[in-house]
Amino acid sequence: MKKIHVWMMAAILVVCGPVMTSCNNGDNPVEAPMSKDFFPSWNQCEALTALQEYVEDVTNPKSPNFISAEDRIATFDMDGTFVGELYPTYFEYNLLEHRVLDDATYRDKAPEDVRQAAQNIRDFVRQGKALPDHFDMIHAHAAAKAYAGMTLAEFDAYVKAYAALPANGFTGMTYGESFYQPMLEVFDYLQANGFTFYVVSGSDRFICRALVECLGIAPNRVIGMDVRLVSSKQGEEAGVNYTMEKMEHLIRTDELIIKNLKTNKVLQISQEIGKVPVLSFGNSSGDCSMHNYCLSNDKYRTAAFMLVADDDERDHANLEKTLPLTAKWLNAGYHVISMKNDFRTIYGYGVQKADFSF
Repeated sequence: MKKIHVWMMAAILVVCGPVMTSCNNGDNPVEAPMSKDFFPSWNQCEALTALQEYVEDVTNPKSPNFISAEDRIATFDMDGTFVGELYPTYFEYNLLEHRVLDDATYRDKAPEDVRQAAQNIRDFVRQGKALPDHFDMIHAHAAAKAYAGMTLAEFDAYVKAYAALPANGFTGMTYGESFYQPMLEVFDYLQANGFTFYVVSGSDRFICRALVECLGIAPNRVIGMDVRLVSSKQGEEAGVNYTMEKMEHLIRTDELIIKNLKTNKVLQISQEIGKVPVLSFGNSSGDCSMHNYCLSNDKYRTAAFMLVADDDERDHANLEKTLPLTAKWLNAGYHVISMKNDFRTIYGYGVQKADFSF
């Protein structure tokens, strides 16, 4: 019930936008956040203080750092930034493993390279075997093939059906509910202060859209990995030569266009948003390019935040990997969010960590 309540508020904010108040001198209305505690799931900490001070500064019309609402652009990575990625790996990796190895409607049709990629994931999560080098690209090409031929509506339904399953390694939560509660509160806070935020993920764009739809995030504010689409009767004819007829559907192909990681994130932000962000949130080296692009904005005051998965009591953290990251991100000029120290709850108070089941 707690999650539903928070995102009912988010939906209201998306529809209504920030509260407006008139200046005493009769000037045009200025934006002001609603009077409420935006951060009940946070402990007071350096990162939260930095975010609040930043937002208060850049939304103050009297501040030399004031940013007009149309330029208050924030970008968020998805996996590991506001969606769990440790059950026991990325959602899109779990989904491919299921599609290829468990889905009776597809598993016998899977090409050998797709089957091998899915088996690599299964061996990684069940036996701890290392994934092959550059597996992000191996997975991307395999995923393009695994869902080829699906219409966008079919793929959306497929993702949501899997998202409705219980999240492995937890009780009281499905995959589709595995949002970091404190980060959802950041969305609320930024929305109330006139920011527009975009999801910029390495995961498939249409997977991301399916997962964040319940948060009220519009599809046009989601940027991710892309495969080529065709119209249902287009065949091999180039789109520039083909006229789509009425009642045709868009279909996924097996051709990967872009894996949205590292500098590719910056290229996609530039092409699709057309503005340099002033706030950036991530959790891994794949987000550093996006952060640095934001911090290089020479027009406005900026800030970047890295979330560190350092809580092995409430989440499945790999401390050997994550503990050294705090110093690394601070040295890079990013604010660090510690899940262990800064979050009062991660997924909500009704969710408990459990052993993985295979």
